[in-house]
Amino acid sequence: MKEYLFIFRGGDDPGMRESPAMMQAHLMKWKHWIDAIAAEGKYITGQPLTTAGKVVYGKKIKITDGPYAEGKEMIGGYFLIKAGSLDEAVEMSKGCPGFEYDGSVEVREIMQVTL
Repeated sequence: MKEYLFIFRGGDDPGMRESPAMMQAHLMKWKHWIDAIAAEGKYITGQPLTTAGKVVYGKKIKITDGPYAEGKEMIGGYFLIKAGSLDEAVEMSKGCPGFEYDGSVEVREIMQVTL
């Protein structure tokens, strides 16, 4: 099996921050989805990300505050999973609870590098 990265963008309803019950219900959907992937032995790890951070770039190593992007483009978290193919990984991504709030999942194969 190959490893794939799910990169989550958007999918956050501002109303959830104001309603603990709504937030808890949404988090339970994430838990059930993760549990289903883990039950198949295909979940490796994953975490949400905070909005705080820095961007480091360029030959002269510049550092800026960020990342700043529109809410729907902000990376909110990631999963590392195992799947037999890209198509299988894409199929697994379709269960993402973030889709309820117009979120997206970028599915990328992890390149195996041997040194």
